[in-house]
Amino acid sequence: MAVLPARPLLQLTRQELVLIFITMVWGGTFLVVHRAMAHSGPFFFVGLRFATAALLLACFFWRYLRALTWLEVRAGTLIGVAIAGGYGLQTWGMQTISSSQSAFLTALYVPVVPLLQWLILRRPPGIMAWIGIALAFCGLILVAGPQQGGLALNAGESATLLSTLAIAAEIILISRFAGQVDVRRVTLIQLLVASLCAFLFMIPNGETLPALSMPLVLSATGLGAASALIQITMNWAQRSVSPVRATVIYAGEPVWAGVVGRIAGERLPAAALLGGALIVCGVIVSELRLRRRKAVPGRTPQEPQG
Repeated sequence: MAVLPARPLLQLTRQELVLIFITMVWGGTFLVVHRAMAHSGPFFFVGLRFATAALLLACFFWRYLRALTWLEVRAGTLIGVAIAGGYGLQTWGMQTISSSQSAFLTALYVPVVPLLQWLILRRPPGIMAWIGIALAFCGLILVAGPQQGGLALNAGESATLLSTLAIAAEIILISRFAGQVDVRRVTLIQLLVASLCAFLFMIPNGETLPALSMPLVLSATGLGAASALIQITMNWAQRSVSPVRATVIYAGEPVWAGVVGRIAGERLPAAALLGGALIVCGVIVSELRLRRRKAVPGRTPQEPQG
């Protein structure tokens, strides 16, 4: 009985490897943002962060704006609003909760993405993708979950939970428009929109302009550069990486956040190490596919799973 040649069990594309790298960068930003809240209000900091990112990209990509299309304006605006909502609410929440609680709650976007993908894009995830996400989410609970009791949903935790919907929407929107827009132009537009929205959010939050201290300037500049790298890479890589695969890769964010915390003096407990192993397993499992055998007379061919 002839079978189709098997694909390697673990096969990461160049785009997926790049996403893993930017997830490492992404995870390292939690500690910086948490400490920056001692020098600035949340929405001003988010606005300054993305304004810096937009300025950095404009230095390289301004000449490409001549060919800007209405589709790119629409895509950049929608993604920018989602970014402002996600990062703004997450940063606002960090005023009253720890970075580990924030990482855990933010990670809830992992199971939200395939559900939104199913509802919006009509693309139900395969069984292997679901298993990979389940493993990754269990790992996230062990890596970043609070060590004492349950979570009491105070204002900061509620805001962080709401931010997960915006982050999930950002990933879905990037995949929705990927391949139809120029990565350089749409990334610049979304960063500009995210910055403008964050500054506008200062008004209902009652924020005032903080004093420009050196820690604030350095934090905003560093995170601005990281945001520019993260956003343009996500737009480029998700042209060929599905939302579910991208989400499982992004699930490694709390692991890298834990590594940065370790360098800063925190110690990972045994449960967190187990959680990291589960997340790696989730990434591997999500890459597996059940192969379909060639049709044999008298038998009904089975559809591939995953």
